[in-house]
Amino acid sequence: MTALLTSTASWRSRLVHTDAPGEVILVRLYVGAVFASEGVLKFLRPDALGAGRFDRAGIPAPGFLAPLDGVLEIACGLLILAGLATRLAAVPMVVDMLGALALTKLPILWGGAPLFPGESGWWDFTHASRTDLAQLCGTLFLLAVGAGAWSLDAYLSRHSRLEAATRP
Repeated sequence: MTALLTSTASWRSRLVHTDAPGEVILVRLYVGAVFASEGVLKFLRPDALGAGRFDRAGIPAPGFLAPLDGVLEIACGLLILAGLATRLAAVPMVVDMLGALALTKLPILWGGAPLFPGESGWWDFTHASRTDLAQLCGTLFLLAVGAGAWSLDAYLSRHSRLEAATRP
């Protein structure tokens, strides 16, 4: 039983551990705010940014997947903003950004992208995908370094180390 508790504590401590400086909060703020606000907008403007957009892009089951995506973006965005389980929250957001790039932006390269009529080629692709690429890079950064010193993850990491040090 003790080994199981130690294993669980070890897994949890690895999940929240971060040696990154406090300035990482700047990346968390922009990444988390964009995800959370885009998730909310999927509900506030469903035709333009939610199920309607998913449908125009040819994404199957748009009435199910758009709200699901919105909920995930809100939840993960808020976790990233708080710096709580940041690495865990980053994983579905990396998948989200890769999906957005592959399904909606990549077709611009060869033309005929449903969401971007009349646009084709490298320059149109880079312009249309700039926010997605920035979000992907910021999220990968957080996945690699963690939430930084000014986060709930850092607080929990310090607390678990202190707790482990005081155990008999």
